[in-house]
Amino acid sequence: MKTIQVGIIGGAGYTAGELIRLLLNHPNAELNFVYSTSNAGNKLSHVHQDLIGSTEMVFTDTVNQEVDVLFLCLGHGNSVRFLKENSFSDHTKIIDLGNDFRLEADQNFEGKTFIYGLPELNKHAIEKARYIANPGCFATAIQLGVLPLAYAGLLRSDVHVNAVTGATGAGTSLSATTHFTWRDNNVSHYKAFTHQHLGEINQSVNQLQTDFTSDILFIPNRGNFSRGIFATLYTDFEGTLEEAQKLYESFYEEAKFTFVSNENLHLKQVVNTNKCLIHLHKYQGKLLITSIIDNLLKGASGQAVQNMNLMFGMDETTGLQLKASWF
Repeated sequence: MKTIQVGIIGGAGYTAGELIRLLLNHPNAELNFVYSTSNAGNKLSHVHQDLIGSTEMVFTDTVNQEVDVLFLCLGHGNSVRFLKENSFSDHTKIIDLGNDFRLEADQNFEGKTFIYGLPELNKHAIEKARYIANPGCFATAIQLGVLPLAYAGLLRSDVHVNAVTGATGAGTSLSATTHFTWRDNNVSHYKAFTHQHLGEINQSVNQLQTDFTSDILFIPNRGNFSRGIFATLYTDFEGTLEEAQKLYESFYEEAKFTFVSNENLHLKQVVNTNKCLIHLHKYQGKLLITSIIDNLLKGASGQAVQNMNLMFGMDETTGLQLKASWF
């Protein structure tokens, strides 16, 4: 196949840095431009210092309207504004890593229909799509933990979720809770029960189980590590652990990056990969589900490349065979 010409908008953040790294090593993609008004003229490696020796490319403040695919790595709410101010060719496919188009109420924009880009849920729609709303990081981990139960119509009570994310989940902008002196040897929760990813999580659950009327009670936590999400979920489940295991293994049988493990999980198994690992545990009438991902890869840039692969008819693992940061 011909080389895919790629443009990135908003190239200075963590997700853009990971996306650049993935695309520089993708066998069927070529970075055409990386747009950043604040860094125009600077080398990519000046901002993303892990790229020293990998590329001499510089940031630009102009766009090529003819690229094959455009990744939007802008702050939440800014993708709509950018697309209103900049037009691209009819053949340009768009993958938005923000939250502007994830909900059904927002998926139609100026004649474009954005498909929710969770491959384990919408793979066939993604393959036919021109525009993708890439899922949020917490949303990815939590959905992959609960969707098999929804598919089987087995969510009959509240789902309790406790999940901790690394400091990169907050982005590169400094705030009181991202300084090392605050984050180190510390943990806290935020946006309890009201996190913005709940909308897309509930939307996907109801896509599979229309009669789900209970609550997903989500407590997000800040961890004192750089990257990764460790999520635990529990809900009522009348079956046996063996039945739950078969249900999850069947649901993810064809998934290229989501795997069910018989052993307890820890975060280093997925950091620096596009994998999601799932573990199940039964206690009395409750099913405990552990779901772990790298927030910057499966939770953002890796999943975006996975979606690009599907949109262009490639194997979805292309360019994503990554080694975990095990040690």
